[in-house]
Amino acid sequence: MNATAPAASTAGIDVVELTIADVQAGFASGQFTSETLTLAFLERIARYEPYYNAFTFMNPTAVEDARAIDKRRAEGEALGPLAGVPVVVKEAMDMVGFPSTGGWKGLYSGSGGIDLFPERDAPVVARLKAAGAVILGKTNIPAFSHDGARANTSWDGPTFNAVNRAIAPGASSSGTATAVAASFAVVGLAEETGGSIQNPGAAQSLISLKPTFALIPNTGVMPLAGSTRDVVGPHAKTVRDAALLLDVLAGYTPEDPKTVASIGHVPAGGYTSKLKADAFKGKRVGLYGAGWRSKPISAEAQALYDAALKTVSGLGADLVADPFLGSGFVELRDKDREFDPRGLESIVYDLENFLRRLGPSAAATSYNALKGMLSEDPFAPEGLLGIHPPQSAVLRTSLIDPATPPDLSGFLAAREGYLKVFDAVMDAHQLDLLVFPQMEGELPGIFDTAQHPATTVSEINIAGLPGITVPAGMFANGSPFALILVGRMWSEADLLGYAYAFEQASNLRVVPQLVETPYTA
Repeated sequence: MNATAPAASTAGIDVVELTIADVQAGFASGQFTSETLTLAFLERIARYEPYYNAFTFMNPTAVEDARAIDKRRAEGEALGPLAGVPVVVKEAMDMVGFPSTGGWKGLYSGSGGIDLFPERDAPVVARLKAAGAVILGKTNIPAFSHDGARANTSWDGPTFNAVNRAIAPGASSSGTATAVAASFAVVGLAEETGGSIQNPGAAQSLISLKPTFALIPNTGVMPLAGSTRDVVGPHAKTVRDAALLLDVLAGYTPEDPKTVASIGHVPAGGYTSKLKADAFKGKRVGLYGAGWRSKPISAEAQALYDAALKTVSGLGADLVADPFLGSGFVELRDKDREFDPRGLESIVYDLENFLRRLGPSAAATSYNALKGMLSEDPFAPEGLLGIHPPQSAVLRTSLIDPATPPDLSGFLAAREGYLKVFDAVMDAHQLDLLVFPQMEGELPGIFDTAQHPATTVSEINIAGLPGITVPAGMFANGSPFALILVGRMWSEADLLGYAYAFEQASNLRVVPQLVETPYTA
């Protein structure tokens, strides 16, 4: 900020629960500018961030970026709905000017490691910037996104759940979920391999959208399974905001060739085109049961689920009990593990490509070069990734020759198997979507060892299917309950419509009440 310029006033600006529509209305009415709004968000962050730890890095040019948008608006330029809107991005996503740490101490100089600075933004970050969004900062993740419930292994320490600090915040997109839920930003970018969009979204009473694989580019995002499972998606407080953010993120880019599959599947009218209060009318809805997972949900989760289904039925939907029973779907699961790692065989190859993309000025541009610079090998048997995925022959081969594409035939068979049965069940019962409880029971504590009890991880990750979480109540222990709406590949616009109808009829989002005291168990 120019030292001679008067300080912009944030008086009277309440950022809590602001939506994109609220922000644009405020710009139009003159209630605030992007600069003053950004300053108001930064004031809230300064007040509460010490007690929630949502961020790894703040963006020092955020106010300058906001002022530039104000100038464009004042000059009469036509701007999109995200222009001037404060947002956050997940630490795993490349952003020029910031080290890509993956949440791991070995990749951050501030914790004794090395820094990897990208020369280019990840395409999803570039799309946010092109849309005029004001990026406030990067959000915390566990080391290598290696946790389905918490960010406790991050070099930056744990992130706390904005709804209830005693409850686990979700998974590797914990920082984004906390930032959005706590009204540190309007919306944010999350990313999932095995639950890291849906788990924190559900855990923090947010709308989250895990998209169809290859709808949104994931190039430039530190991978766990970039070739097979990884997806980027929105965290938002409302369905409409999630749809508006998806409009910016979705679609083909030559920087990520697999997104060619999305061509023809992005709705011409945008992802808000089917947001209707009567979207459920006449639709056939498949319900959760032993045909999907043999493990039953808890009595409390069942009661919350039943209450939500009354709303869905009241909106005109025809409910179909356990349509997967007898289909063979449940038998496709890896019964030896709660988390099915199939697809993570690509991790070393994907990391090699991620490092190459950083650009020649980066400290390391190959896995072998990086390994030679590290004091510890994360893929060693005792390392953080030594059991993630299991030390298969495919992984061992990739560690010897990271640049050669790995044998993914086992993953391919799993995806094809899931999709074949899924589509057959949807056809046989003429289903429009599935409406499941997102979790089997109450969520674990922030420092417990139990994982998030999700019902759709890893089935929809392996299959590449989309899912949207919607707030649907609260457990007695203070953890949110959510539904997850699952559909066929490329059905995001329809799913957003159903989520909108439920959201409008139920209004069950929990608005966090933030505190300013250190957490004590």
